Amino acid sequence: MATQIERQRPPRIELTVIRTQRLAPEMVRVVLGGPGFDDFVTNDFTDKYVKLVFGEVTRTYTVRSVDPEAREIAVDFVVHGDSGIAAPWAAAAQPGDVLSLAGPGGGYAPDPAADAHIFAGDASALPAIAAALEALPATARGFAFLEAEKQVLDAPAGVEVHWIGPAAADYDPTRLAGAVAASSWPDGVVQVFVHGERESVKALRRVLADRGVPRELLSLSGYWAFGRTEDRFQAEKREPIGRIED
Repeated sequence: MATQIERQRPPRIELTVIRTQRLAPEMVRVVLGGPGFDDFVTNDFTDKYVKLVFGEVTRTYTVRSVDPEAREIAVDFVVHGDSGIAAPWAAAAQPGDVLSLAGPGGGYAPDPAADAHIFAGDASALPAIAAALEALPATARGFAFLEAEKQVLDAPAGVEVHWIGPAAADYDPTRLAGAVAASSWPDGVVQVFVHGERESVKALRRVLADRGVPRELLSLSGYWAFGRTEDRFQAEKREPIGRIED
């Protein structure tokens, strides 16, 4: 008789808001801690993410940093108005508020053996890119292209950071790809991290194909889709429109 194997869900932990910080007009950092920190098992990925639980709804967010000495986890939220679930919560979060989460997962960390690194993404990818820049050796070189509000980043001197400004209301998914296409390209083995809005990532994928970037040196993912709710975006991952790769 066939047996059904249930997929094991990662355990949830409860953390408490310690403080918040407005990093830019549309980005808020929420620092979490408390006794639940002891149950948080981190990993070495710079794009590590957690599932935040809001009632019966979960949302995926990148962990900006983990401080084991202070026993704190920082998560950055893009906030704009009252739309959505997670962003309004973050904008109104106060010390003592409780948040449940599961994870972390992840899949990328910069390879110190690479000759150079390319990063491209919007505000949704900025936490992962910022964490990766901090993890690079001081001798690293490359470029970072950021379609987001400018904030302070800790990048090696050899990595040029280009801010092309936040996305406008008349969103252009080719804007970020155009900036990358117009730039010079480092010599040698180049590791690439491209995450953000789905159609923007697709446009960047075509630029990277023209550059001849092999798949094994590429981390590529859509975090959201312009004009789509989170639930619709997740559903479309199973449809042709949701595919990043050809």
